[in-house]
Amino acid sequence: MAYQSVKGMHDILPDDQPVWDRVRSAARHVGDFYNFLRIDTPILESADLFERGLGAGTDIVEKEMFVVKTKGDKMVMRPEFTAAVMRAYFQHGLGQYGQPVKVYYEGPVFRHEQPQAGRFRQFYQAGFEILGAESDPIYDAQAILGVYRILEELKIKNVAVHINSIGCHKCRATYIKKLEAYYKKNAQKTCKDCKVRITRNPLRVLDCKEEKCQLVKADAPIILDFLDTECKAHFTKVLEYLDEVKIPYHIDSHLVRGLDYYNRTVFELFTEGFTYAIAAGGRYDYLSETLKLGKLSAVGSTIGMDRVVEVLKASGKGIAAKASAKVFLVHMGDEAKKRGLALIEEFRKAGIRINESFGKDSLKSQLRVADKDRAHLAMILGQREVFEGSIIIRNMQTGTQESVPLERAVEEVKKRLK
Repeated sequence: MAYQSVKGMHDILPDDQPVWDRVRSAARHVGDFYNFLRIDTPILESADLFERGLGAGTDIVEKEMFVVKTKGDKMVMRPEFTAAVMRAYFQHGLGQYGQPVKVYYEGPVFRHEQPQAGRFRQFYQAGFEILGAESDPIYDAQAILGVYRILEELKIKNVAVHINSIGCHKCRATYIKKLEAYYKKNAQKTCKDCKVRITRNPLRVLDCKEEKCQLVKADAPIILDFLDTECKAHFTKVLEYLDEVKIPYHIDSHLVRGLDYYNRTVFELFTEGFTYAIAAGGRYDYLSETLKLGKLSAVGSTIGMDRVVEVLKASGKGIAAKASAKVFLVHMGDEAKKRGLALIEEFRKAGIRINESFGKDSLKSQLRVADKDRAHLAMILGQREVFEGSIIIRNMQTGTQESVPLERAVEEVKKRLK
């Protein structure tokens, strides 16, 4: 039987690599510009890091983590980066870089979700974390700015920032009581999972995507009405900073995000024609204490790279012509093949890309490949040319050709490519 990729996981084939490279490049460029330092964390982490950090009542912890057990150790394939970055900060004393520490990352994450449009079991994220961000709302704005600029650099139009504040532990406690009372009254109108969430973790009900739960949510209490003075002032400042850098936003008063570690600012970014968020994030001042690592305020943001790639492909911006070599080496005979291998290395040192078809032997078949590859020049090297120390350079557009000394091949090609 023919093997297939594991359900929910997909290959990134050569034709798709150019658009993926664009997304990776944009993330790195924006990260470098805003002075974020690159960090890479292992795919395998302690299960407790996420069970404690993300919250026992979250979907990720309850049913989506890939668990690896070996010799008494319980590990998971990371379902997200934030908790792992927080662990790395304390393990390696990253505070030595000065506060706040700004880091960015990219790589695969793993969740055992039901595969569907925009959702995979292995998917890729690129993001920013600002650690030691205190409670200054300017860092919340910077986190949003980072992912917004990536999408802008990729020329994704009509990006909408949905933003909310879910307050601090203190003001949120009052809100949760009201929310729980509302949903208990409307429990029969919610889905099976939300009936459990109402008592275990009421905020998670607001994050449910089921249509019936969305209808109930429309009349649910709004957390902005319960914010204390400090949280209100913080949220107002975040919006003022976004206004200053002209980032459009929409206050989504029921937005909560799906992880327990968030407080105050939460946000998601959408684009026209897609129902799922392509970037998201928020503030997480309590995560380090929840993990018993110490006190450290922080805020972060991430883009879903797979989703951004889909947006680019759907808009036609993801279709990039393969960067082909302008020069093609044609060989005839074993000696020419051997000398051609060394010749390619000379061109590599000169920074000139060369393609070849060492698997084909006839002149006609190799020239056909050169034509298909849209090469500007073909260098023809046969047994006679090797013996004489020469090479034929052929213009693929005009068909004209000239024999030149082999030792001057790089120089002559450079001259013709100008």
